Amino acid sequence: MTRRRVTVLQHDTVAPLDRFAGWLDGVDIHLVRPFAGEPVPASPGEGLLVLGGRMNAYDDERAPWLPSTRALIAETVAREVPVLGICLGHQLLAAATGGEVTVAAPAGREAGLVELSWRPEAATDPVLGPAAAGAARAFQYAMHDDAVTRLPPGGVPLAASARYPVEAMRVGSAVGVQFHPEASPARLGRYAERKGIVDAPAVRAAVSGRFDDDVARVGRAIARAFAAAVRARRPHR
Repeated sequence: MTRRRVTVLQHDTVAPLDRFAGWLDGVDIHLVRPFAGEPVPASPGEGLLVLGGRMNAYDDERAPWLPSTRALIAETVAREVPVLGICLGHQLLAAATGGEVTVAAPAGREAGLVELSWRPEAATDPVLGPAAAGAARAFQYAMHDDAVTRLPPGGVPLAASARYPVEAMRVGSAVGVQFHPEASPARLGRYAERKGIVDAPAVRAAVSGRFDDDVARVGRAIARAFAAAVRARRPHR
């Protein structure tokens, strides 16, 4: 049986697949790095995973591949192909499907460890359900200044933090998460250093490992559920 292919869009050197590389079971990864000149593909294959980055969702001058990325996300959702957007990818999903992203959101920056509250809808979501099962709350790593401030039409919020009500959402065949379920403590620390506008030692201390088993459990569950959704989808005809 032919394995399903997931296209991964990596927007920045500081935000790779990291731990997801070992958790996306049973699918083939097609990594595309537009920041290195690789073109955004016209089709994602059987799944699309959009990673984070230091630009914002509307930063077309700095990242001229973003219009193509938003178009690909919109087309992929329209075709009911599974999509997972992480941090910037979450924001691009909102922008591509009729929602709104606020750059430098007034509620302020989340950097380090964030406590999430799962909304009731998360428990039955195909991708977030296994992560939310049996727990009202979860810890995850975060690094963002921008935020989704208006859901796309038909969007369903799936998680919130003390500052932001849309930490996760479902839009048709797509899920977006504002947090970083793919990131290890070391990776988030390096991201903080490269971002240049956060207290990197404070971030490193916050993600020093005390909660990492819980963080990794949630991240692993999300990655495996997304891969399962890709494997379960009937081929497009």
